[in-house]
Amino acid sequence: MVSLIGTYECKMDAKGRVMLPAAYKKQLADLVEEGFVVKRSVFQPCLEVYPMQEWRSVMAKLNKLNRFVKKNNDFIRRFTAGVKTVEMDSSGRFLIPKDLCQFASLKKEIVLSSGVTIFEVWDKGSYEKVLEDAVIDFADLAEEVMGNIDVDELS
Repeated sequence: MVSLIGTYECKMDAKGRVMLPAAYKKQLADLVEEGFVVKRSVFQPCLEVYPMQEWRSVMAKLNKLNRFVKKNNDFIRRFTAGVKTVEMDSSGRFLIPKDLCQFASLKKEIVLSSGVTIFEVWDKGSYEKVLEDAVIDFADLAEEVMGNIDVDELS
């Protein structure tokens, strides 16, 4: 399993092509050949890019849901809405489909931000605004999310 590190400002060309930063290329070197899946984020106006190996893991979890339960079926439909596979070209670029560019309001200036096993693709302005507009104090959020976890369980 890959554990991505880094946030990078990039440029997207008029056709929606993005050059993967060298640091990501290095971190994803063993996974590039399999390709990636790009999808709408559930919580934010950005895109999520999954290495194919990670996507298969997520799909295995979704496949355990009972499709005869309406909420499960609705969730699967919404979660996979707009999903596309993408591959790197010989120059190390990947193409973001137009409909997904529109969903995330991507313009020329974008940000690629690591999300542990995936990376997010943001419009630069939207990314900066989300960071600035955080309603919850990050210290409070960190305590709520991580405060009850035994540190020994993390290793």
